[in-house]
Amino acid sequence: MPKPKPLMTKSSGTDHANETIASALRTLDAGVNGVSAIAAALEGPLGLAFTETVDLIRQAKGRVIVTGLGKSGHVARKIAATLASTGTPAFFVHAAEASHGDLGMITADDVIIALSWSGEQPEMKNLVNYSKRFAIPMIAVTANAASPLGEAAQIVLELPKAREACPHNLAPTTSSLMQAAIGDALAIALLEGRGFTALEFANFHPGGKLGAMLKFVRDIMHTGDAIPIKPLGTKMSDALVEMSSKGFGCVCIVDRGGDIAGIITDGDLRRQMRPDLMTALVDDVMTKNPRTIAPGMLASEIMRESVTASKPAVMMLIVAEGNKPVGIVHVHDVLRAGVA
Repeated sequence: MPKPKPLMTKSSGTDHANETIASALRTLDAGVNGVSAIAAALEGPLGLAFTETVDLIRQAKGRVIVTGLGKSGHVARKIAATLASTGTPAFFVHAAEASHGDLGMITADDVIIALSWSGEQPEMKNLVNYSKRFAIPMIAVTANAASPLGEAAQIVLELPKAREACPHNLAPTTSSLMQAAIGDALAIALLEGRGFTALEFANFHPGGKLGAMLKFVRDIMHTGDAIPIKPLGTKMSDALVEMSSKGFGCVCIVDRGGDIAGIITDGDLRRQMRPDLMTALVDDVMTKNPRTIAPGMLASEIMRESVTASKPAVMMLIVAEGNKPVGIVHVHDVLRAGVA
């Protein structure tokens, strides 16, 4: 009969957990040390090369071609995606596939960023020769500026040598993190340099949670007959009917020209409660100069506008173009749209 397996004791389980956490912490420490080394290097020669890289990409008429092999290739694909989503046209070309027709994707107006920790991949030879033949600027991201890739590049972003988190110093771990970090730094430097706005980002990222956060007020506001509106001179009894039928807990008051004159909310009713309230005119009850929001603003701004330090929080906002009401939006609309 097979021997029964020994039961795991509480102490052995605790020891295993401690060893696992210790391993994770060693990996994270190695990554932190690698990124810290880049930060320190940016204050020296790497900083000059980084600035030259940003200027070269900014002046390029074409796109940024990011390339690499293995783990560097995976990081290169991520860097290309980050550049593209932040306003720098870019795409990934696999260094090996480039030799089988994908070189045709690269034009003389482009800039190549080639990632290779060692800088010695023979598969990159054809791509390097192509960049030389057509005078396409190439930026090498490598830990070895004296490598064939480093020697062929116009600019070398030489990353500090760092030990991998892998106990055998073999599996790309710390090095991959460092490549991704310098790629993010490039993308954000280019973004900030061109003044890339959240509204522009919305054009490239309409989906997912980020897409929801980048919706415009016009995308979620209620319009037309859904807006509770009454003119100056209206009796409060009629205004209350409008408030109740539209369901927003407020009514927008407009003057003869259709401009916003004020707003009456449930809070105003409580504060103004008196025997003759229903026969009073809205002019005497409304709050003048109510907060409004423009339809072209990001929907995420609704939450900020509804809660300010200087004024009481509100649950709804009138959407205005100039001083004309064109819509109304409720905080619940923001939540339903996934913006907050």
